Amino acid sequence: MNELIDEWLFDPAVGKVIATVLVIAVVILLVRSIQRVLGRYIENTERRYRLRKVVTFAGYVVAIFLLSIVFSDKLAGLTVFFGVAGAGVAFALQELIASAAGWVAMSFGRFYNIGDRVQLGGIKGDVIDIGMLRTTLMECGGWINGDQYNGRIVRVANSFIFKEPVYNYSSDFPFLWDEITITVKYASNYQIVREGFQQILDDITGEYARHLKGEWRKMTGKYMLEDAQLEPMVTLNIKENWVEYSLRYVVDYKQRRITRDKICVLILNLIEHSEGKIMLGGGS
Repeated sequence: MNELIDEWLFDPAVGKVIATVLVIAVVILLVRSIQRVLGRYIENTERRYRLRKVVTFAGYVVAIFLLSIVFSDKLAGLTVFFGVAGAGVAFALQELIASAAGWVAMSFGRFYNIGDRVQLGGIKGDVIDIGMLRTTLMECGGWINGDQYNGRIVRVANSFIFKEPVYNYSSDFPFLWDEITITVKYASNYQIVREGFQQILDDITGEYARHLKGEWRKMTGKYMLEDAQLEPMVTLNIKENWVEYSLRYVVDYKQRRITRDKICVLILNLIEHSEGKIMLGGGS
């Protein structure tokens, strides 16, 4: 009986199993301890999140490295097997491999970051997590009008960045141009209409647009862009049955619906107090 126990204790295979369990346990304990310390001393949510991801990834690397040392005497004999099996595995798991490659590309290519508003694979939302295989979004739109959350969490494979365009609403210039079209009858006072609409845009978005000039200069220094107009602008277009005014302005990508609401309320007030000088148009 004692000989059997000694043989079992000194069996190399049993030693490797014990070493594997110890390596995994130590790495998990170390990773969780570091993450707990980060959560205690780092108050910035985004920085804490990124560091936790880095620590987790480093834990995987360390575990793989230590396990390769434990099984180093077996690797030479498994080389041919891994070479043959690798081709089949790569074909069967091509989507997973593409997703992992997408994660690497995002890490170095700055496609988007946590907190950015993006559109991936036809899904628009705010990025709340970036994993090695999937990006998690808090979806906007859908059955909800405007750019508001609908409460649905969507996970999109990272491989989408190689297959479809990635729309980022907030990366380098977190602002959008929005436009409201108002039709006015020909009998209206066009000067009062233009001046009134322009004043409304200046009151709501004028100061905001002036604040963004520095951000736009950074964009033109980084990309091949023309010096676009950031100030709110009212333009006129003649139609067959009415005059069409386009109100164009810059807005924070998260405030588009609220800003549009404020502008529309002021436009209605302007029309109501115009004493018939501004008459809305319509029809086909």
